[in-house]
Amino acid sequence: MPLTFKAITRALRDLIQFKIIWIMIWPILVASSLWLIVGMVFWDIFSVWIFQGLAAIGVADWLARTDPGWIATSIQGFIHLLVFLPLIMLTTLIITAFFVMPALINLVAKKHFPNLKYEYGGTVIGNIVNTFFAITIYLIIWAIALPLLAFGVGLFIPFIAAAFLNQQLFRYDALSEHANSKEIKKLLSSSRLPSWNLGLLTGMVQYVPLLNIVAPTFAALAFIHYELARLDKIRADSILIESTSKIQR
Repeated sequence: MPLTFKAITRALRDLIQFKIIWIMIWPILVASSLWLIVGMVFWDIFSVWIFQGLAAIGVADWLARTDPGWIATSIQGFIHLLVFLPLIMLTTLIITAFFVMPALINLVAKKHFPNLKYEYGGTVIGNIVNTFFAITIYLIIWAIALPLLAFGVGLFIPFIAAAFLNQQLFRYDALSEHANSKEIKKLLSSSRLPSWNLGLLTGMVQYVPLLNIVAPTFAALAFIHYELARLDKIRADSILIESTSKIQR
């Protein structure tokens, strides 16, 4: 079985553990509450920005002439939803990356990789830089996607955004405790396509109603399994090479 699908299978099995339920729920509750408050307080300001954006692409006048009026209101509400759902998911993923990953890594390592040595090659600065880069590119992709979505095109772009964010956000964190700095660089610079595939498969869950509640934890678990399995393999290969070299001497 390819390593990506093995990681997904193991992540799904981990999700049904009772201890995972609260870890899975509280980040999205916090993120949803935060953006609900922001949305209620700044609703009028956001509405003005949306109207200005629609005017810039020549849609505002058409909406103003639309009859009945509830159609324009519904479209505006839908655009609010398109803006806030990615922000909620992004915030949930950030909370998961910073506050939930250590617990998930510990859970996966103890159960599936008990002999994998901790090298602590990741740093807080590295984590912050990686997260900032992931967020910036993700928001740029969504900024490009929103105008295209208004015209009914570019439906694939949100999936690209989710794939990028998941693989960029979780790969470093998954390795930061067990791998040393050299191993982190080696693993992050290799197998980019399988990582993107895993990011896409886990990112698609973000757009499925109800399942999107578990999407951040599911993505985190999948990348922990994937990267720790790769780390375990390169260490085993290294030991085998050293043993073979000693025998040949």
